[in-house]
Amino acid sequence: MRWQGQQTGAIDSDALPGLETLGGLVRQVRTPEFAGMTFYEVHAKTALNHVPGASAMPFAWTVNPYRGCSHACVYCFARRTHEYLDFDSGRDFDSQIVVKTNVAEVLRRELARSDWQREHVALGTNTDPYQRAEGRYRLMPGIIDALATSGTPFSVLTKGTLMRRDLPLLAAAAEEVSVELSMSIAIGDESLRSALEPGAPSWRARLETVRAAREAGFRPTVFLMPILPHLTDHPAILDASVAELSEAGASRVVFGALHLRPGAREWFWRWLESERTDLLPVYRGLYPGVAVNAPQGYRRMLAGRVRPLLRRYGLTGGLEEDVESRESRPSRFRRTGTLPRTPAPEPATLF
Repeated sequence: MRWQGQQTGAIDSDALPGLETLGGLVRQVRTPEFAGMTFYEVHAKTALNHVPGASAMPFAWTVNPYRGCSHACVYCFARRTHEYLDFDSGRDFDSQIVVKTNVAEVLRRELARSDWQREHVALGTNTDPYQRAEGRYRLMPGIIDALATSGTPFSVLTKGTLMRRDLPLLAAAAEEVSVELSMSIAIGDESLRSALEPGAPSWRARLETVRAAREAGFRPTVFLMPILPHLTDHPAILDASVAELSEAGASRVVFGALHLRPGAREWFWRWLESERTDLLPVYRGLYPGVAVNAPQGYRRMLAGRVRPLLRRYGLTGGLEEDVESRESRPSRFRRTGTLPRTPAPEPATLF
């Protein structure tokens, strides 16, 4: 791997943040409880990652305690980032996990700097902070405490039910700073989910995590993404999905069609060729050449199906691209993620 083959002290500008030098690698770990997986424990130089100003992301800072993800979602947009470490974006992304064991300690130092402006920090924007490895390494409690005690607002996006372990910590943090919790839940059919997200928790387990977050006082957002053309976009499927999200306690639903970015595209295509050859012509039409996004017409059709469901079930949110265009970096996370002590009415406008 690139970061193993460097000379001590050498800098690799192409490496992932915090993994630029050989000195960061502490050890490789394999254990029977994680069969087929290798953990690369590293001492990271940095914890806070700055999002480039040209990015469309509605936040400027992220923290990623892990690289690679055992959820193994075939369509995951972050797959290509593993190639920067000379891993492949397929099986290696699923099984060769980089663990920044000192991330909380480094984060505390960075947040204590006099020039830190306490801007919003997003967790879970690349790989999942509550993937299975978190059960072993328990990095998130230290990260949560570092953010809260420094007065830094933050959000967590996850598919992992391990977040339930930390709900008391998150609720305590929300007494000090704005905290927003989001769960990614996309595929209700368990056979399809297990084929496309083989290492992730089930739909039902994630719904129960949303319910637990609501009971802990949060107003959780659910990302109903990706919606898969001709697999999970039937009106009856969408209706049942949104109804269950509402019943579980979701406050807001953001939905969007499948993106096929480089790195993920190859692996999703391979899955289609193996499991759903009947859909190959359809997907070639929707994602021709190197197209990342479904056509605008398809996205409009999808919005026409889901927006009425949000209204019917009393949810805010909307189509991914519309929500992003309305929510600027400074304002998106200004509100607290917890239920207010005096209940306030839901916004009347639906995106």
